[in-house]
Amino acid sequence: MQNMLSIGEIAPEIKTKGYFPEGGEIEDYKLSRDRGKWVILTFYPGDFTFVCATDIEAFTLLYEQFKENNANVYAISTDSIYSHKQWSATSPRAKVSKVPLLEDFTKTITESYGFLNKETGAARRGTVIIDPEGKVQYISIHNDALGKDAQHILTALAGLKYIYETPTKEGHICVIPAGWKIGKPALDIDLEHDIGKL
Repeated sequence: MQNMLSIGEIAPEIKTKGYFPEGGEIEDYKLSRDRGKWVILTFYPGDFTFVCATDIEAFTLLYEQFKENNANVYAISTDSIYSHKQWSATSPRAKVSKVPLLEDFTKTITESYGFLNKETGAARRGTVIIDPEGKVQYISIHNDALGKDAQHILTALAGLKYIYETPTKEGHICVIPAGWKIGKPALDIDLEHDIGKL
């Protein structure tokens, strides 16, 4: 059983190469260079597959909104950088993407994040959100046949960002209720007086 990440722990460092489609370049990438920003890591099983292309398309449609929320989005699979580049050149959905594709041909990143499917050697489908201090704040892994809801992930990011940026008085906590929408207020909970009110 591989280790799973814990909420609040520092995300494992990533050192790899990425294909950055906006410039059409292969570049070195380190997670620590994004300290001070939010980071969305979207793991997917493989290039040249059907559901994965729809994930990339979904994040591309909301890419500028992630950027407006001080977040960088990266997609990770266990494919090589050359596969990433070719997929971006040929897939109708991937070729219009702005999302950088990170190489994990050695499977070390996928395994260190707890996403490696030991039976297939591929990454499981899921998402990690990392805060500006480099701490893990969101983890999701699900069935490979289920594409991601990028709008939900954007909403989760906005909620986490709200909590992160909102100071609370002593004895209070800021919480995001179920069904919360971007732009709506969060809940300021008085830990002593609000028990039983929700």
